[in-house]
Amino acid sequence: MAAVALGVSVATAMITIATDVGDKINRELRSFGANIAVYPADSALRVNVGDVSLRPESAQAYLKESDLPKIKGIFWRHNIMGFAPFLNASTTISLARTQRPVELVGTYFAKQLQYGNETFSTGVRSTNPLWQVQGAWPSESEGSNEVLLGSSLAAELKAKIGETIQIEGRSAKVVGVLSAGAEEDKKIWAPLHLAQEMADQPNAVSSITVSALTKPEDAFARRDPRAMSPDVRDRWYCSPYANSIAFQLSEAIPHSRAEQIRQVAQSEGQVLSRIQGLMLLITLAALLASALAISSSLATAIMERRREIGLMKAIGATRASVAALFVAEGTFLGLLGGLAGFAFGVLLAKRIGESVFSSSMPIQPALLPIVLLLSVLLVAIASATLIRRAARLDPAVVLRGDM
Repeated sequence: MAAVALGVSVATAMITIATDVGDKINRELRSFGANIAVYPADSALRVNVGDVSLRPESAQAYLKESDLPKIKGIFWRHNIMGFAPFLNASTTISLARTQRPVELVGTYFAKQLQYGNETFSTGVRSTNPLWQVQGAWPSESEGSNEVLLGSSLAAELKAKIGETIQIEGRSAKVVGVLSAGAEEDKKIWAPLHLAQEMADQPNAVSSITVSALTKPEDAFARRDPRAMSPDVRDRWYCSPYANSIAFQLSEAIPHSRAEQIRQVAQSEGQVLSRIQGLMLLITLAALLASALAISSSLATAIMERRREIGLMKAIGATRASVAALFVAEGTFLGLLGGLAGFAFGVLLAKRIGESVFSSSMPIQPALLPIVLLLSVLLVAIASATLIRRAARLDPAVVLRGDM
């Protein structure tokens, strides 16, 4: 029973984690950035170099800011953890007699939006939670002139928080310095409405990045929905692949083209596949060790009870009745071990969830009958050969003491 409980507890913990690990790991990976990008459909020609998509921006191609709330209207809206629009504009910055060209990016930081009766907050603070800001985030209220400077740009200009800079002759207050560790550190970041005013592009958005919980990509995910039959297309559409969510985003936002950021999505799929493979390997190793322990214990029990078996057969017990005795004992101990293993496995899964993901794993009541069946099968497989050997013992040889 202890051997069954040990193996089943590990299997229970791994299965419990496996049913929820996809979303939890996906949420952890979402902190590294968005995995879907949306562009204007008539933007400049896209060029693929390996897995990297290079898409220059067209000055005449924009999406509408007013269409952004429609993202929360797609089928997989509850998988959308956040999105952030961007409007890029080349401008000139002036500070302490220093003047230089720079890229201004307008975006949402933590913007309150509404779709139907639902009110939600979204922006780069949702899609890029690892971004570090020294100071404060800019206010997104109308009339605000607050901006962030990238850390590299701030160091080059020797700008300090609280200073006023001139952007194309317009005053703006530096309220924070952004450290993102990439090209973002060389830009000015402003609320979207301020960038629209400076670029003279009201209601315009150059691109949108979307952070969504997705299923790892497989061969089915990469199929073209236009070449599918209606039934197959519905199954693809209702699966949370990055491609299917991107397809729904392009349907929701007029004149847009959405696609997964392939390097991010593929990396997530590889991480999830390897973790699930590792959990499967641990489960199989635990069950194998449990089966070996059960087989060893049963072999010892049969050796100790061989005279009992011989006496039973001598007074008329058949091979089937002897086998049935051991099967009944094994099933009973397997069920007890399965119950104990399930309880311990749930506690183990909770402990792993709290230490690794800082949240507990939900209990799966439907897993109990599966675990009990697994326990009985484990005992049956481990003991089948030994029970058959015990049922074939010759009572004359056993009772004479030749064994």
